[in-house]
Parts: sequence; C-alpha cells; structure tokens
Amino acid sequence: MMNEHQQKLTQYLVAFIEELVGNGVDEVVISPGSRSTPLALLFAHHPGVKTYTNVDERSAAFFGLGIAKSKKKPVAILCSSGTAGANYYPAVIEARYGKVPLIVLTADRPHELREVGAPQAINQIDLYGKHVKWSIDMALPESIPSMVQYARSSAARGVSISIGYPEGPVHYNFPFREPLIPDLKQVEFTTGQSGKRVLQGNRQLPADIQHDLQEQIMNSKRGIVVCGPGISEEAVQSITEFAEAYALPILADPLSFVRSGGHSKENIMDCYDTVLRIDECKEALQPDLVIRFGAMPVSKALMLFLKSLPDIPTWVVSKGEEWQDPTARGTHYIQCEENLFCQGFMKNSAHSDREWLDHWKGVNDQAKGLLIQGHQAWDEGMAVHQLIQHLPEGATLFSSNSMPIRDLDTFLFTDDRSLRIFANRGANGIDGVVSTALGMSTGSKPMYLLIGDLAFFHDLNGLLTARKYQLDMTIVVMNNNGGGIFSYLPQAGDQTHFEDLFGTPMDLEFGHAAKLYGAHYFHVASQSEFIPALQEADQTKGIKIIEVITNREENVANHRKLWNFVSREMTQNMKGEWHDSSSE
Repeated sequence: MMNEHQQKLTQYLVAFIEELVGNGVDEVVISPGSRSTPLALLFAHHPGVKTYTNVDERSAAFFGLGIAKSKKKPVAILCSSGTAGANYYPAVIEARYGKVPLIVLTADRPHELREVGAPQAINQIDLYGKHVKWSIDMALPESIPSMVQYARSSAARGVSISIGYPEGPVHYNFPFREPLIPDLKQVEFTTGQSGKRVLQGNRQLPADIQHDLQEQIMNSKRGIVVCGPGISEEAVQSITEFAEAYALPILADPLSFVRSGGHSKENIMDCYDTVLRIDECKEALQPDLVIRFGAMPVSKALMLFLKSLPDIPTWVVSKGEEWQDPTARGTHYIQCEENLFCQGFMKNSAHSDREWLDHWKGVNDQAKGLLIQGHQAWDEGMAVHQLIQHLPEGATLFSSNSMPIRDLDTFLFTDDRSLRIFANRGANGIDGVVSTALGMSTGSKPMYLLIGDLAFFHDLNGLLTARKYQLDMTIVVMNNNGGGIFSYLPQAGDQTHFEDLFGTPMDLEFGHAAKLYGAHYFHVASQSEFIPALQEADQTKGIKIIEVITNREENVANHRKLWNFVSREMTQNMKGEWHDSSSE
C-alpha cells in the first residue's frame, strides 16, 4: 500500500507525464541524480516512453536537442537539483534561438530547504531567464483532484508553448520532499490521446494584403528570393514554384533544404557567397526587391551586400512574431506560413521577362565552373567537396560552425539527391556539436558529422552516449591544430599573441579518444586516403572517426588564392551588357 506521501507524489506526477506523452513528448534524456528520482523512475516505467541516460548534463541537453531537430517534435530532458540544471544552459540557449522544442525538467529542493544552506541547492527559479519561452516553479505534489488537474494543465500548456511558432524551450522546476520513491506497483498509465490536446493552425494573409504585395512583385524588374536556415522542408516546393512563376533567382543557404532534393533547382543560385565577394558583380546584381524566408544565411558576403543596398522593399516572411532582421533593412514583416504565402501568389501570376534571372544564372554558372577549375590543392575545402559528393541518397549531414559550415556554403552545389544539412545556428556556438549530431542519428540515417578539432574536443564526452546506445554515425574531423576561422579575421594580422589567444593549438590527434569510446578510427594524411576511409566507414556499424590532418596556414592561403582566381577571371570576362542590363 502507498503511504500518503507516496500517493500524492505518484498520482501528481503520473498525471503530468500522461499529458506530456499524450501531446507527443515520448522521448526523455535523463541525467542521473537523487532529487529527480520520482520523475526518472516514472518515465522509465512508462511503456510508451523511450528513455536515454547521459551522466553529462551539457551533453545530455544537446543530445535531446538533436533528437528534437531530427524528429521535429518536443523532447524532454531531466536532471537533478543544483548545478546540474546550469549545465543545460548552452543547449537551452541554442534551442531558443534555433527554434527547437525542448521540455526542460529540473528537480529542486522543497521550499523549506531553499536559501538555508542545504547541500546541492541553488536558486533555480527562472534559472534560464529570457532564454526559455515559459518557466514555472511547480507546486509540491498533491493528489486532490484540483492539483492533479493543475499538473495536467501545466504539462499541456508547456507543450503548447514549446511547439507554438517560433518553437523553443520551456522550463519546469519540480520541488520534491523526501522520500523520493513513487510506488510503481500501483501505477497504471493510460494510453492513447491526451485529455488536453494542443491543436495549432497556420497563418494566412488576408486577400487585400496579398493583392497589394502581388502588385509590388509584378512591378519589380530585379527581385531576388533569399532562403536561410529554419524554412520548413514542406515549404521548399512552394518557394521554388513561386520563384519560377515570377522569374526570381533564389539565393539558397546550405541549411535551407533548398539546394538539394527532388524539386526544381532551375532558379537556385548556389555560388552567391563567392560572387558577392566581387565588387563588379555586386554592382551589376543589385536588386529592386528582396524577399527573405528563414533566418539570415551563413554568408557574410551576402549579409554585407544586403546591408549595402539602397532603400528598397525588403520582405521578411516568418510564421510568427519573431524579429529576424539583423540588417535592419526590412520594410515589410510578413507573418504567414511559407507554404500559404507562396501559394497565394500563384493565382494570376505572369512574369514573362526572364532577362534578370538569366543574368543571375550566367554569373552563378561561371562562378561554379571557376571554383571547380581553380580548386586543385588538397585542403579542407577539397575534403568537404569530396565528402558532399560521397554522401548517399537520403543522408543527413550535421555541420559544426566556424569553417566547416562556410566550406559547405562554398562547395555544396545544387543536387538532385535528397540530402538534409543541419547545424546549430541559433547561437552559432561550437559546444555540444557531437552530442547534437548523435541525437539526430537516432532518427536520421545514414548520419554524418563534419567538425573541426576544437569543437570535437569540446564535446568528446558525447561519444559515451554513442557507445552506450550503439549509435551509428560517421564523424569527419578536420584537424588543423586549432581555431581555423580566426586565421581569416583581422586579429590574424598581428602574430604577437595570435597563436596563444586565437589559434589555440592543442597538438592532439584523436586515435586514443576513439579507442576510449570504442569507435572505429581512420587517420587521413593525404587525399588518396580520404575516399577509401569514407568507403570503409560506410561498411562499418557504430561510430566511425575519420581524422583528416590539415594545415591552417595552407588552408587560408588556398582559400584566398581560389577567391582571387575566381574574382580575377570573372572581372576579366564581364561583358558590358551586364552593366547595361542592371541599370535599365
């Protein structure tokens, strides 16, 4: 028989968990601890919940974030009291700015043990500040009907807020008194639909606003579409059809899902980052209308180009109220679901003048040919290009930030394969990259990770989860012995303290780390070794680490040499009508 305390604890938490599961939260990443025992035991006891355990809270949170990104659903993470929850912070921030639904559950001391010097107790109220969409300090468990309903309503409310656009994290802080053991023998979870369902619709523009915007497009002579991270994969077809109907070039970020897949890629410009580094091209390609979907793309050259434009109509299309305008050039902030926005313009569309679009295509094709022609040296860019070509149909590639995502931007050309490219671009950090990719591997196969040596070292602990759950992923580590991205920044010009503060060489190779975590290891020191390593990794189950040894200084020199070659050739080949057509 349950004692009174067990009854209150068990019934209250069973109700909470049932509502979470009924609203789609059926995967939980648990970091072991004492105070979180009631929730941990009940989640593990629920027949419809998949649980993972990860002793490192920072890794656990990013692992949960990866599951949520891959499966497009809210995922819960659970930890004990004290600094355990503080280790969630980087992933919570990434979830907030990356628009990932994350249900954060922290256990806490009861109110009488707060601020009195009790061990493993910190102030956990509003622990994550404005980095969560909603936070609640839950009431102590009670089993009276009104409190059971409170637990259910709180669960449904949190899920609703988390999946409402823009998606993001919510935080539940649970105070528990001892004893912390629920009576599992008396627990019977109900299955099926939740008693409180969260149903959400899509936003559509009113007809009069749609008509006014359509007139602006029809009057435009040189419009462009910019696609950044965060676009729903379901909207890609509609966006490409919309661009085709109005003869608009699409400048597609590698994380936009637009560069690859079965949709038409006739209008997609995949070399704009290279093109917009060239002054003559920037002058010739100035638009009179910008329509942007998703967040700002990775390309700094595109960012500077958009900021330099004169005052022209710039539409920022978003599903919700988020403000995504780092250039401060927006003139219309259009809150509408991307599919519905594009479909609304397909009626009575007619745009016969394709000169502007053909002009963009010619420039883009020339840049692509020169990039391929001029990139002959074996370096990180070449390795990334070969990795992309090697990816099988349906593969998912997760990219670290800094140089890997920029090399992807340069060398990911349009492709009919269905490739899914992801990165943590909410806060653009390098923490938790391994764990996020491993979380994605639970729902995305085959799975690849492209990462630098610093980011890999920063999250080596994530590999423990891979071994525990026998996850399958190929990791390509670009080891240039330090932070390669800093070599492209102004501080590289003064070498007085550069290596110590920015280059940060670690003088590490990762063969021993692979052995520690039971991973298969491949050491690649030359171009001839890379493709065979990828091929062997594809035939091997588990975690495969391909460490590609590169040289930072050579990488920088090769990249700059390539960009200078493309710029010189394109400038020489430019025809006078480029300027004439752009000024008409």
